[in-house]
Amino acid sequence: MNTSVSVQPAGWPGGARARRLARSPTLRVCGRRLLAAIPVLWGVTFLTFLMLNALPGDAASALLGINATPAEIRSFSIKLHLNEPLWTRYGHWLGGVLTGNLGTSLASPQSVASILGQRLPVTLELVIYALIITLVVSVPLAVLCARRPRGVIDRLSMVLAMGSISIAPYVLALLLVIVFAVDTSIFPAIGYQPISQGLAGNLRDVTLPSIVLALPLIGFYTRFLRADLLEQMQAEDYIVTARAKGVSEWRVLTRHALRNSFIGLLTVVGLNLATLIGATVIVEQIFSLPGIGYELLQSISNRDVPVVEGIVLVFGTAVVLANLGTDLLYSVLDPRIRHVRARS
Repeated sequence: MNTSVSVQPAGWPGGARARRLARSPTLRVCGRRLLAAIPVLWGVTFLTFLMLNALPGDAASALLGINATPAEIRSFSIKLHLNEPLWTRYGHWLGGVLTGNLGTSLASPQSVASILGQRLPVTLELVIYALIITLVVSVPLAVLCARRPRGVIDRLSMVLAMGSISIAPYVLALLLVIVFAVDTSIFPAIGYQPISQGLAGNLRDVTLPSIVLALPLIGFYTRFLRADLLEQMQAEDYIVTARAKGVSEWRVLTRHALRNSFIGLLTVVGLNLATLIGATVIVEQIFSLPGIGYELLQSISNRDVPVVEGIVLVFGTAVVLANLGTDLLYSVLDPRIRHVRARS
């Protein structure tokens, strides 16, 4: 019997679509960034593993307590494979990660994946809520400051920015707790209610911690965006063209200058995401929120290496994906970036 092999024609739509996707600058950028993230994440987890093992004491002593005998500590260490060399333990953990297994907590029979699944939504909600508060306040405030430089609003925003940036997060958290939780009882001082038990109660619990995270960013983003808007209004040709057409100053500021200034703001937001995630560790501890930051401190004190490594891996992945998303949004806000990537 004569067997024939069909060859896909060069002009077939599916083949053309595949070739267009392969030549897509967006896909190339995503591929390069994701490949570059692999050694970064490996280096972060490896350094974290080394630092945890360099700390005095061990997980067996931390988990069993000060009353444990040397024999009990030795037996527990063998059970948890803590007696194995450092390279062997890290190799086992890395091999498990490559197969999708983050391991099991040393302090409990729970898997690291289940712990992250329980804690991650709290931290994710806190970070997103803080970013929403930051952008909702800082963008309109920066526009008002740029519209009336050295005006009353501009000077007040300068005071707010310098004050919020200068105060440490834990000091700011304690001050807000005294004012809004102890004196006025507007928000609770501690505790967390899941969204499944009521959205109103959930927002009431996370609003004050989110404000603590947002206030320093509001001051910084407002001053940054204000400065960029003023630079756009003074030096760009498209602003001169818009004014020559008779476009009002307010419309030039909000419709033209603000769109281009968003590109710089996105860069700052992406770069500051790691700082924002790091601040959640302190805020969650102060407000007793059951998030990843709270779990991280508990796991470090218990020398629970698998949980700490899993949390570090999640944090690192979140920062990498956020920076990748920022790059992709550049091409949406500025078509010139798309054209440059297409030619490269």
